[in-house]
Amino acid sequence: MVDISIGASAPAFDLPRDGGGRVSLGDFKGKPLVLFFYPKDDTSGCTTESLAFTALAGDFEKAGAAVVGMSPDSPAKHDKFIKKHGLSVILAADEDKSTLEAYGVWKEKSMYGRKYMGVERTTVLIGADGKIAAIWDKVKVPGHAEAVLAAVQNLGQ
Repeated sequence: MVDISIGASAPAFDLPRDGGGRVSLGDFKGKPLVLFFYPKDDTSGCTTESLAFTALAGDFEKAGAAVVGMSPDSPAKHDKFIKKHGLSVILAADEDKSTLEAYGVWKEKSMYGRKYMGVERTTVLIGADGKIAAIWDKVKVPGHAEAVLAAVQNLGQ
């Protein structure tokens, strides 16, 4: 298992995204990037989180940051999720889970005594220098997008 830490270089990625095309870490060189990892499109917590980041998209943009959500779902599922909920954030599809593993968020989980592998809801703030500036693990959704926005606004201060 990989353990990422504040001050470390963010693992590079290049993945298919919603709407066709690709998204990579290099696309955001020189600007902060909020990378939020979530388990599954169109589930209650993931929908609430994605809607919260969408609601604050203009504020993130004003602060100079981009926001990308990532899950193991396919680009086609991302497209349906975006259309159904009117999302405006980029959604990256990591179907082979290589980026999820590189960021240490693909973990063994347990529900009702059954163990399985899944995404631990985590957000990583990557500074304009490509280094990890903040990490939120085991995210609780209410108020989370606002906390991340405050961290973005305080970057470099």
